[in-house]
This record gives sequence, structure tokens and C-alpha cells, in this order.
Amino acid sequence: MTFLKINQLNINCVELNKTASETIVMVHGMLTNMSVFYLKIAPKLAEKYHVVLYDMRGHGLSEIASSGYDVHSMSKDLWELLDVLGLEKVHLVGYSYGGYIALNTAIHHPEKTDKIAIIDSPTPISTLPQHLQKEYDPDFFEQHVRQYSESTQIMPSKRRMEKFHKLNRYLFEETSIFNDLLLNSDFFDKVAQAHLLNETLLLYADGSDTREAGEFLHRHISNSHLFFGDGDHNIPIQNPDWLIEKLYDFFDSTGNGIL
Repeated sequence: MTFLKINQLNINCVELNKTASETIVMVHGMLTNMSVFYLKIAPKLAEKYHVVLYDMRGHGLSEIASSGYDVHSMSKDLWELLDVLGLEKVHLVGYSYGGYIALNTAIHHPEKTDKIAIIDSPTPISTLPQHLQKEYDPDFFEQHVRQYSESTQIMPSKRRMEKFHKLNRYLFEETSIFNDLLLNSDFFDKVAQAHLLNETLLLYADGSDTREAGEFLHRHISNSHLFFGDGDHNIPIQNPDWLIEKLYDFFDSTGNGIL
């Protein structure tokens, strides 16, 4: 674990297998952290690749910023991270909101971006739920955690729940995070207009409500491959072996995956 100064923020970063010739940078989703990849998926990919994980601003162990949670600002964090680490061109894996950051990097810095893998990234929101427009709603997030626990069979401890509420309450009440999310409402239109040429892997869960987003990206990214696997939006926790197999085969330039 290393803290890097990225756009004036201390960003938590982990590198695995630094001596490998190719690099995969993995970007987690909103209101989660790098552990979604770190526990199972990243170590397997690191058997062959240099794997870089980091906690986005305001997430995990990274420093909380008062603003800059829109796609473009968070993409700039990734771009500076690449510069700080001296990485010229990388493969990108983005889960959920992290998929936006991966795609935005391909749009604005094609010279830095090789292959892209998107995991269950949803359609950008155009409005906030009514009950979240005025104040932090702990019941809404409790429901989110219950759904996560039911689908993954993982029950957070009381201490972890307290930390979860403390962080999210701070993000909601003291930063611009939720208003920043609304700035992304036309992001998929930008993807469609960009005519991306990067080979792109779209991995979606057959039990997720993001299917239409995957199909939209498949239509508008000419060199894309769309697959559906068992699970819901928590598929990195539910079905990591399927993701590992698909990712490894996709990034393996020899065409010989390990599974």
C-alpha cells in the first residue's frame, strides 16, 4: 500500500507484479473501494500482469475531497496516477462507475489506453431519488446494504456499518458528490459520439438491472464483445471466477487463457 499525491490528494494505491510487461489498471465503483478487486480477481490477473489498484477520491483509504466526483474530474485522477507511476499505455478494467472512468480515459487519452473491460456499468442517472435530494437518508443505505448482503451472503459487522454510515453521511452532507453525479447524465451520449476503436469487453450480470446499458455500449462501440454471467450488480463478489476467466482470455495476447 502506497499513498501517492494525485491532484493535491493522498490517493491509496497498490501495485502487484511490477515487473510484468503489460499493465492492467482496475477502477472500482462508487461507494465501494479497491477491495472489490483486491481479494480474488487482482491476484489472479497479477500472475501474468502488472496490476494497479487504487481507491478513488473520497473512497477507501484515499483522501476525501470536497468536490470533483463527476466522471471527468475522477478521470483526471486516473490520468495523473498513470503519469506519477510512469505508465505510458495500459489496459483498463472499470466496475460500475469505474467503467465510466475507463471509457472517458479512452475518449480523451487514446494514446494511454489499450484494451478496456467494463463490468456492469449502469446507465448514468439524470436525477436523484426524491428522498436523497434534501438530506442523507440512512434507511436508503441500510436497504442497499441488506440487498448486498442477500446477494453476496456477506453480512457487514456493526463496526463496518458504522464506518459505512459515517463516510457516506460525510460525502453526502459535506461534499458535492451527489450533485456531481448529475453532471454525468449525458455521458453515454458522449461515448456513442466518440466512435471508440479500442477492443472492449462488456461483462454484465444476467440478474442486474444494467442489461440495457451493456447492450447500448455494445451497439455503439464497434469492436466490443458482450457477455452475461450469473449474478447481479455485485457480480465481482458473487462470481469472480467467471470474471477472471473472461478478463484473462481477453487480455491474453496469445489467445491462451489460464482457465
